Amino acid sequence: MAATHGEYRGYLRNTVDMEAGQHRFHPVQSSEPTYRPLLFGTLAVMGLLQVASSVAILLHLTGYLQEVDLSTAPHRPIEEVQTEPVLNALRDTRKNRRCKSKESLPSAHLPIKSHQEYAKEEGEKKAITIDWEEVHAYRHKMDYEKGKLRVKESGFYYVYAKTCFRYYGLMPRDTSSGQAGTPAVDVSNTQLIQYVYHELSNQSSNPNSKQPLLLMKAGSTMRWDNMSYNMYCAHQGRGVRLESGDALFVNVSNAWMLDREGEGTYFGAIKLGN
Repeated sequence: MAATHGEYRGYLRNTVDMEAGQHRFHPVQSSEPTYRPLLFGTLAVMGLLQVASSVAILLHLTGYLQEVDLSTAPHRPIEEVQTEPVLNALRDTRKNRRCKSKESLPSAHLPIKSHQEYAKEEGEKKAITIDWEEVHAYRHKMDYEKGKLRVKESGFYYVYAKTCFRYYGLMPRDTSSGQAGTPAVDVSNTQLIQYVYHELSNQSSNPNSKQPLLLMKAGSTMRWDNMSYNMYCAHQGRGVRLESGDALFVNVSNAWMLDREGEGTYFGAIKLGN
């Protein structure tokens, strides 16, 4: 019975020891969640570093292979490979410049002829064709004769014209010298009109080709003061289809009042296309 009592006490001791062992193991289990995020973060950082190093190695290998391709081309040196596109671009630019110079579009710009006089009575009755300056004019592939700009190449043109009128009032008598001055002209009701005409060539099939076509018209009825400086300008332009041999000209009323400066009164055309 003593042995039985000893076994029972041993059994109780083993049970207490097991419970004590379980209590000592609890702190280890409670610390496990604290180390788990740190472990996952370390693994993530290592994965990112591995990916970055792999990409860097791939880029390095790609560049190395390209350099090998350029350096191992025995039939085309590196200098030729680098300079050939530049030389080709320069050759193309020179070709384009030569083509543009050969195919430059027809155009003309004519300033008014400064030395010309128009009778006042004639100018008041009908419109007069303006005569333009040839010496200081610009003409390319277009002809000019007696106020008319003639087309040599068919196409669609932009035609423009500007005319300026001015008048200085003069006293009936010069009081300083006692001589009679130029009598003042009544300009209190003056019509200043600009007309741009299109004259068809003789080869035209239009039955009304002998009559010029009115392209543009602009102007105003001015009420000027006889005793002061007066000025008025009319400017207009439009596109029109012209054939080889057609002509353009400008008529104005009261031509004796035209401004004789080329910066104010001029006429021209330029081809825009076919």
